[in-house]
Amino acid sequence: MIRRDFLACALAGAVLAPAAAQARAFASDRILVAARGPARPFGADVILVPGIASTGEVWDATARTLAGRRRVHVVSIRGFGAVPPGANVQGRIIEPVAAELRRYIREARLVRPAIIGHSMGGLVALQAAIDGGAEAGRVMVVDGLPFFPALIGPQTRVADVEPLARLGYQALRLLGDEGLRNASLTLGGGQGMGGVADMVFNGVGWQGGDRAVLAQSLYEVMTLDLRPRLPRVTAPVTVVYGWSPDNASPRAQLEGRLREAFSGLRSPARFERIEGAEHMVMIDRPQPFLAATERFLS
Repeated sequence: MIRRDFLACALAGAVLAPAAAQARAFASDRILVAARGPARPFGADVILVPGIASTGEVWDATARTLAGRRRVHVVSIRGFGAVPPGANVQGRIIEPVAAELRRYIREARLVRPAIIGHSMGGLVALQAAIDGGAEAGRVMVVDGLPFFPALIGPQTRVADVEPLARLGYQALRLLGDEGLRNASLTLGGGQGMGGVADMVFNGVGWQGGDRAVLAQSLYEVMTLDLRPRLPRVTAPVTVVYGWSPDNASPRAQLEGRLREAFSGLRSPARFERIEGAEHMVMIDRPQPFLAATERFLS
């Protein structure tokens, strides 16, 4: 259940750095940003971007720990949870959100920040790195891919999954979250689509939101293919994902699919598996995730 006063509390209760004042002044009809951290931070700033139907609240534990030494900027995408949808209620979402993230980096005068994005937030982080060049210092994708249906197989293309994505879009627009649960079965829950449905639909971080924003976001997560544009990413990329040693679990075979999906990068990505985690890696296994994050930032 989302707390409606989350962003206000995050700003009021944090030890705010100068960047936080700029975050409060930053006005966007696509995203909200809450900044916290010490006056003299150690290392680069860190931006945390949540996934579909999640707000920045899913990063609470991560942000609290990192803000002891670093400036941390927690993003919430409008239309997820109780955050008013703003301009996200119409048109595309991922590309405009990534553009607003880049504008925030410029206006807050962040120097090559580290961008950590979960699931759909990973797509936003990659899009920002593709379009922004050296604006991003490094990128971490948490349980995400540059094209989610690549989990089915490396030859999967947008045309193969677009009809299914349209079904999910229509279910969410018409029926809301209940329609989403039904769509999960329609789209092939479990191993039916190589675990795609489970990665997109399941997890304790699901906070709902505006139907139009959820539907469009789901459609884009299923159809946006950034693989051809990965060579434009100049920042080093780390991929963190939930893993299981049980060969009956799709997660036991996940790394191979991830390596295939990210193979277009200029420099090979670094892969960190977190045993026992599912889609919400930072919530499922917070301590191993924080350790992986510190390695990423070092």
